[in-house]
Amino acid sequence: MNVSRRSLLAAVPAAALAAASRSGERTLRLPLRGRLEVFRGSGIWQEVSFSHDFPVAQTAVLICDMWDNHWCKGAARRVVELAQRMEPVLEQARAGGIQIIHSPSEVMDFYKDHPARRRILEVPQVSPPASLNLSDPPLPIDDHAGGCDTHDKFYKAWTREIATLRIADGDVISDKGTEVYSFLRYRHIENLLVMGVHANMCILNRTFAIRQMTKWGIHCVLMRDLTDAMYDPDAPPHVSHAQGTELVIQHIEKYWAPSAVSPDLTKALRA
Repeated sequence: MNVSRRSLLAAVPAAALAAASRSGERTLRLPLRGRLEVFRGSGIWQEVSFSHDFPVAQTAVLICDMWDNHWCKGAARRVVELAQRMEPVLEQARAGGIQIIHSPSEVMDFYKDHPARRRILEVPQVSPPASLNLSDPPLPIDDHAGGCDTHDKFYKAWTREIATLRIADGDVISDKGTEVYSFLRYRHIENLLVMGVHANMCILNRTFAIRQMTKWGIHCVLMRDLTDAMYDPDAPPHVSHAQGTELVIQHIEKYWAPSAVSPDLTKALRA
């Protein structure tokens, strides 16, 4: 359904408009971490640190697949812990004028009547550009068996986003890449700070997340302290779960997006 800009803005809660107005031309300087291949084709990578300015009005946070439950007990436990750390960061980002996008895949029926779901559906759809032809090397971990470190069997455990994460006035909900891309273009948002799970699966593979959004020209950043991996230490390269997650983060830093940490984001928001 196509609507005018005036009618769309009329549907945005006053609190969200006020936050957007306060953000104005404000810019966040955020420290980032990346990986540089010192000599092309050598496989010799160097960690690099740098800072980048993100205009608040052109920046959004996307929460990837933070479901209310998971088929893997280890993953479910870590999501609960992650959500507790994530929620205060989201509240501060929202208060600072950053747009929040909730993307819990495969549960849109639960949100079909939610204002945040209806809000993104009102945005006129645009066709994404042709995807950039970017290299896509294999992951540094073996997750072919599902990556569950507690060795549980798959079933569809999720019904909604975990309730720890508040869906506030002005937030939007979508699990479809073209919807998210259309919303970003409509709001002139160029930068996407991605947090959630799992770095080697949904965060890379969902149409609304890092790989596809990068191919469509959106500047993505992985919040590396607010993510996890589906990795079982019994699988190659036989390292701890934390080390496996770090290897995936480094892979994303090499080929897809730099990373940041939430304390630096909240510090920049307070500045």
